[in-house]
Amino acid sequence: MLQLLISPKTAYRHTSYHRQTKDHWARDDPAFVVLLAGIIALITAAYCIAFGPGLGGSLLIILAAVIRDFLIVGALISLGGWLLATRFLYSPSGQEHAIEQRMELMYAFDVHCNSLLPWLLIVNVLQLVLSPLLVSQSYLAAAVSCTLYVAGASSYLYITFLGYSVLPGLNHTVLLLLPVGAMAVALPLAILGRFNPTRTALWLYYGYRRA
Repeated sequence: MLQLLISPKTAYRHTSYHRQTKDHWARDDPAFVVLLAGIIALITAAYCIAFGPGLGGSLLIILAAVIRDFLIVGALISLGGWLLATRFLYSPSGQEHAIEQRMELMYAFDVHCNSLLPWLLIVNVLQLVLSPLLVSQSYLAAAVSCTLYVAGASSYLYITFLGYSVLPGLNHTVLLLLPVGAMAVALPLAILGRFNPTRTALWLYYGYRRA
């Protein structure tokens, strides 16, 4: 996890070594997924203490964060990435079946988990720390909140790009970074419109409202 934060290119270089020795790309050990699920549960519990509806409701929110948001939504995102890789990011030679053999569905989920780690730290953790500022309706709160979400989404896409780009046979993986440019254009517009994703997320997840 530390290597993903400090040098994600090095982390995926080790993935290439793993492919050479194990003949597959996906992790053998589920410890990373279990540890990430535990981190998500702890972060969500911290939010529940600060903004949650009580013990019973908090337990449901924590379960939803781990089972629905992490596992189920993560599986759907991974499936979408796998389909994108195997159907569109193929070699100019047209050897699509060879790419499907290399691009494993479980590896797509591994890449999603890798990319989710910086998102959790940039958005979820920093958002909680800065929440006294971010829950206000000021332009500053909107600017900081939007910047956090754009930074988190950009880091997610960048690490996803690195994970896909190490696969032999996949081309045009730079297309995965196109949303970063779109978010950079939309960021000042969102700030001018005083859109605050933190307030929206706290309301959707925890029912938190502040005048």
